[in-house]
Amino acid sequence: MSSCDRRALLMLPLALAACGFQPVYGPGGTGAALYGRVRVSEPNGVDSYVLVQTLEERLGRSADPAYDLGVALSLTQQGQVITEDNATTRYSIVGTVDYVLTEIASGRVAASGRVNEFTSYSATGSSVETVASERDARRRLMTILADQVTAQLNATADVPA
Repeated sequence: MSSCDRRALLMLPLALAACGFQPVYGPGGTGAALYGRVRVSEPNGVDSYVLVQTLEERLGRSADPAYDLGVALSLTQQGQVITEDNATTRYSIVGTVDYVLTEIASGRVAASGRVNEFTSYSATGSSVETVASERDARRRLMTILADQVTAQLNATADVPA
């Protein structure tokens, strides 16, 4: 590594600090400000339960929350592969989560948005295998959606450090 490369590498943190870059989980970061301070809305079904459980894992469960996170989940299932004899052998599950992060004390909306994603599963095995594949696909989808909500909250929420 040349001396110019080393100098450039050493200057990188200064350049990032000058442009307002701040680590999400560092001191004063949004992730640190939210962790353990968010109450997630009650689930209303198996898929919603997995979503809420994963959000609580990512955001920390709070005994004394400062924020409410309302989430609305919608799912649709679509056939993706149809054989010549009109049998569907692969399905996609498309999930959308609308969320609103509200400060409990003031009622001020700190963040809101929508995330969406999909997962797929095969329906070519026995009925037990198909049900297990669908269940796994739904669980994966809830994890993906929870990760996206958490990332967006950490990137955009207007919360004091």
